[in-house]
Amino acid sequence: MSKRERETAEFAAMLRRMCASLGRRFDGGDGDVPDLAEFATVRKALDEAEHAAVAALRRRYGYSWAQVARPLGTTRQAAQMRYGREPERRATTRRSA
Repeated sequence: MSKRERETAEFAAMLRRMCASLGRRFDGGDGDVPDLAEFATVRKALDEAEHAAVAALRRRYGYSWAQVARPLGTTRQAAQMRYGREPERRATTRRSA
């Protein structure tokens, strides 16, 4: 495993721990219903980062939809449908749906 791969795995593990910790705040009595908006903010940021990562892998390194789909546990068709549109079009499509 390269240094970059190890650092990426460690960074992802840290994010998972932070998300779990945020969820536990509600169980310990520190959270309130309006605080749920923070989950939506985190989810949106992660979604945007994932879309940017897929776009970069496709644009800069030429990965195919099948190569992108495999580690995400989906089909190439599903990956293309989810990540193949520009961000502006995704936002417009979500609002109109």
